[in-house]
Amino acid sequence: MSLASELKRRAGTMIAPAIFLAITGYFGWNATQGDRGLVASAQRQELLKQVLVDQAAAKAERDGWEMRVAGLRARHLNPDTLDERARAMLNLADPNDVIVKLGPQEKLF
Repeated sequence: MSLASELKRRAGTMIAPAIFLAITGYFGWNATQGDRGLVASAQRQELLKQVLVDQAAAKAERDGWEMRVAGLRARHLNPDTLDERARAMLNLADPNDVIVKLGPQEKLF
């Protein structure tokens, strides 16, 4: 048997395993690194955790605002909340209040 025919025969027997190995490698790489792979899944989980934290913070802020607004409703008017808002909007102070004057560069909020 000649060397060329022996190489052809061995190459022919190696083609199918090489193709299957390449396909397995492709699917394995996509399972870990692809758009829907393990790495992307971990990134989505981290993003979900951050979004849930942001949602909880927004919900707490909304609840705080709802409590303040509830004090200004017509059915139940909270005098303290009304006084606070009136003073803030009219820029007035009670004679017993301590007033701290701030310069143009010193903002309170």
